[in-house]
Amino acid sequence: MSAITAAEKVDGFTRKSMRKAQKLKKSQGSSQFRTQSTCVELSPLPQLKDAPSTEQQELFAQKLQQCAVLFDFMDSVIDLKSKEIKRATLTELVDYVSTNRGVLTEQAYPDIAHMICTNIFRTLPPSDNPDFDPEEDEPTLEASWPHIQLVYEFMLRFLENPDFQPSIAKRYIDQKFVLQLLELFDSEDPRERDFLKTVLHRIYGKFLGLRAFIRKQINNIFLRFIYETEHFNGVAELLEILGSIINGFALPLKAEHKQFLMKVLIPLHTAKGLALFHAQLAYCVVQFMEKDPTLTEPVLRGLLKFWPKTCSQKEVMYLGEIEEILDVIEPTQFKKVEEPLFKQISRCVANPHFQVAERALYFWNNEYILSLIEENIDKVLPIMFGSLYRISKEHWNPTIVALVYNVLKSLMEMNSTLFDELTASYKAERQREKKKEQEREELWKQLDELRLRETQNNSHGAPNAQNNNNNNANANHHDKNTATVAAHDGIGTATEQGTAMETK
Repeated sequence: MSAITAAEKVDGFTRKSMRKAQKLKKSQGSSQFRTQSTCVELSPLPQLKDAPSTEQQELFAQKLQQCAVLFDFMDSVIDLKSKEIKRATLTELVDYVSTNRGVLTEQAYPDIAHMICTNIFRTLPPSDNPDFDPEEDEPTLEASWPHIQLVYEFMLRFLENPDFQPSIAKRYIDQKFVLQLLELFDSEDPRERDFLKTVLHRIYGKFLGLRAFIRKQINNIFLRFIYETEHFNGVAELLEILGSIINGFALPLKAEHKQFLMKVLIPLHTAKGLALFHAQLAYCVVQFMEKDPTLTEPVLRGLLKFWPKTCSQKEVMYLGEIEEILDVIEPTQFKKVEEPLFKQISRCVANPHFQVAERALYFWNNEYILSLIEENIDKVLPIMFGSLYRISKEHWNPTIVALVYNVLKSLMEMNSTLFDELTASYKAERQREKKKEQEREELWKQLDELRLRETQNNSHGAPNAQNNNNNNANANHHDKNTATVAAHDGIGTATEQGTAMETK
């Protein structure tokens, strides 16, 4: 423990702050460098291929133990000899496990598991860039990748070896192992995530007892990503694994699989970083559609529910996914969603952002979608006609106008009678709207004229009102004087009458 200075003895707050800072620095350092407390210098061991067959197993175990030693790769000048010895040993182990049979004995499994866990399982360091944007910024690469890469290579060869026995390995590759493996998917290094994807897929295939647990933990990672953190680097890789898993689901689909689709995969479309994993997500959704066509309606309604309102880039991605779904949709399912779907497509076609409008109009280049529209032209054409006709006259982008003309032409060829009826009704509706607009303008004009006349009358009537007020004031004053005189006269008369009565 470091000595406490006089200042720290006086100021307890300073001492506490220093200890906290040192602890924080140590935790970050341990997660990034993972150096061992004591420096270990490795010595080269004999080659496995040169050792007698009776000594190979013991030498194999020694080499595995030697490769469990960790080094600081943040300092590029220390332990160079030992680092090179470990790298060469790992390379030899990869080759040994790949090319030889009978090397995976039961005694070797503990050393193999220990070597793998020691090297790859670690707390991931905090990002060098707190505002890391995977689309814009360069990722932080793993410093010890020269060794970790070879460990992953060895692990893959171990899992793929014909002598691999899951019944023995399940003692070491258990739920805890899988949880630690899934945590590493948050690594910023895309090279590591690529290896992890392959490793986890191999484990899913080899260990039947871990399959439900793996699916559940992936489900938890996605839910945490959607509703809590909004940050996880390995979403695309996990979705890629799920794509192949979904492809192997038995029919009929279990309720838990359908719930995963509706409660996890569909809300995953709301993520801000959708562009990073949308291709894999769309593939998973389409896989569900192909497995169970009855899921088409709830999936499409779910996508329409979460349709982006202000992000044109996400709208283009949604439209691409809708087209992929329509490629595999059955005609009976299409009838159930044609109205809400084409109302949204109509809004997209009318979007002022030309990329959104262009992507929606490209639907008419798809032969299968075109055949579905033709079969249901009586429902689709009335929904689309107004937007298409208006855009053909008003859109600012000439490319969009040209595409709209082509779409209108194809729709007219499908049902010319209905097209003519809609054209006539649209023009009549436009005439009524123009007439209403003119009536509204006339009414506002009359109201403006009426207000102007009232203003003028008020301005001319102000002096007359002032004269009338003065005249009324004079009249009132005169009436008051008259009443006073009359009152005096009345009093005098009464006095005279009283005097006359006394005289009598």
